[in-house]
This record gives sequence, structure tokens and C-alpha cells, in this order.
Amino acid sequence: MLRVNQSTLKSETSRVFRSLVECAKPGLSSMVIATFGIGVLLALPGKTSFLNLLLASIGTTLLVGGANIWNCWLERDVDPFMSRTKNRPLVTGRLKNVEAVLGASATSFAGLALLFYFSNALTTFLGFLSLVSYVLCYTPLKRRSTLSLFVGAIPGALPPVMGWTAAQGEIGLVAILLFWILFLWQLPHFISIALFRRDEYERAGLKTLPLQIGVEPAKWHMLLYSALLVSVSFIPYFLHLAGIVYMGAALLMGIAFIWFCWESLSELEGSSCARKVFFASIAYLPATLGVWVVESFVRSLF
Repeated sequence: MLRVNQSTLKSETSRVFRSLVECAKPGLSSMVIATFGIGVLLALPGKTSFLNLLLASIGTTLLVGGANIWNCWLERDVDPFMSRTKNRPLVTGRLKNVEAVLGASATSFAGLALLFYFSNALTTFLGFLSLVSYVLCYTPLKRRSTLSLFVGAIPGALPPVMGWTAAQGEIGLVAILLFWILFLWQLPHFISIALFRRDEYERAGLKTLPLQIGVEPAKWHMLLYSALLVSVSFIPYFLHLAGIVYMGAALLMGIAFIWFCWESLSELEGSSCARKVFFASIAYLPATLGVWVVESFVRSLF
């Protein structure tokens, strides 16, 4: 009997753990943590030890994972209507509601605790703000208003700022620019998703720009925000915070990004151009911010 109980307990623990990890959305979380790392690397040499920065990054990872678990729990009635979410653990019954709530609470608390003890109060506050704005503001607002597009961009733009403040202990000009680059980047990125998944969003009852104002106006919004993103991405160069290599990458990627958004305006039906914008947005960040980090490191050697 004891062996059976131990086997059952091990199986149940494994089920809950795997389900929580899936709800934490590792793919999305890894991208968020990468932007945290960009903030840290651009802030070096900072005022914080490597060990503390490592523990702060683990705290941020837990915080992001906890926010995503909360999101899955809050949207468990919406997820069945979309192909990419219909097999999530809370939808299929692999994870119970109480397990999700306890897992999200424990993960979020652990993340904030690590940030508090191993970074500083400012980084912890930004992490708390990111968690609250994502879970309590953005997630419920998706069902009510297209303003969720802008509200959701706030927690998505805070991780690189947190990386900077974790290393420096204060908000600097680079951190502010990183915030606005990440904020503006998310707008065409998520509009493109809303365009090629508009049927699913409509079934789920979520308010997106293509559904509320129409497909063509949404594409013009996408073009406008991509142009603003590219314009803001030039600022580090003109403020002598980045060099000519970064400027070249920002210019080339910016032209490509804007071109794909412009091309989508000529597509009357279908969603192939919107998908191109989506993939262009995925390539844009590492090709610009990544170059900024590498260039900054090389310049520090001379």
C-alpha cells in the first residue's frame, strides 16, 4: 500500500509540475528573460555582483512564469476557442483550478522575494507593477476594450528596465529608451497576430483592433507603430549611447519591418502578409538590441 501511495504521489506531483511549467509558457517567458538580460548587459559594469544579478534573473523568471500561470487560470474559459490555447492544462483538465492558483501564487511570491533580497526595492517594485498590470489590468481588459493592446505593452516593456535597475540601482536614459523600444515593438507585433488569428479571437470574444475598427484601419495602425518604433530606435545613436554598427542594424531592420507592414496594405484577403510582419517583428529585436549589446561590449574594451 505504501509503495502504491508513493507511486501515486510521485505521479501526481509530476503531473502538476509539468502542467504548471506548460502554463508558465516557457517560450514566451524565455523571450521576456532575454530582454531582462539585455538591460543587464547594457548596464554593465554595474553596481551589483554577478551572483545577485543571476539570482535576480531567476526571480524575474519565476515572476514571469507566475504571471503566465495566472493568465491561463483567468482565461480558462476563453482558451478552448483558440487553436494555440485549446490544449492548455486547465482546458484539458490536466491541471485543477486550485493547483493553478496555488502554483501561480507560490511562483509569483518566490519571484518577488528573490528580487527583493538580491536586487533592490526599485527592481522589486517594477516587477510587482509588471505582475499586477499584466494579471489584473491587461488580462481582463482583453475582453472589454482594444486599450488592452497598449496596457499589455507596459508589462512587456518593463523587463529590460528591471535588468538595468538590477545592475545599476536606478533608472537611466538607456533604460527609458529600452522601455519605449519594447513598448512600441509590441504594438505591430500583436496587431499582426490579431490579423491572422482574427477568426479565433472573434470566437473567443476578445476585443482586437481588426475586429473593432476593421482590418484595413488596423493595418494602418500597424504601419504607424512600426514607423514610430524605427524612429525611436535611432535615438540611442544620436545620443551617442550606441555606435554606427547599431545604427546600421536598426536602419536595415527598420526598413524591412516597415516594408512588410506597408505590403500588408495591398493584401485584400488572406493573412500571409500579416504573418510576414509577425516573423519580421521576431527578427527585429535580436537584430537590433543584440547588436547594441555586442557593440557596447566591444566599445568597452577600447
